[in-house]
Amino acid sequence: MSILLYFEFPSEGPFGQEAAAAYAALAADISVEDGLIWKVWTEHPETSTAGGVYLFEDAGSAARYVEKHTERLAGFGITDIVAKEFTVNEELSATTRAVLRR
Repeated sequence: MSILLYFEFPSEGPFGQEAAAAYAALAADISVEDGLIWKVWTEHPETSTAGGVYLFEDAGSAARYVEKHTERLAGFGITDIVAKEFTVNEELSATTRAVLRR
């Protein structure tokens, strides 16, 4: 059963192309995370927030990632983190063209 994770946290940037350059190594590290199907990076400079939406193959992989990423963000000095986990209704999602597998 797929698990969707949502992270949001305060961020003063960088955003856009500057973020792409600054976080390229982090993105490469996240891309090989066990159980990760995909991640969408999110940013909202107007409200000084950033985060991401992740799809994991299973609950165990998602739980391990929440712990790892929360610790990583804390290491960057980010502590006001919103992390939410959702079970994906795969049947309805397939009907609306969601890509749920690699």
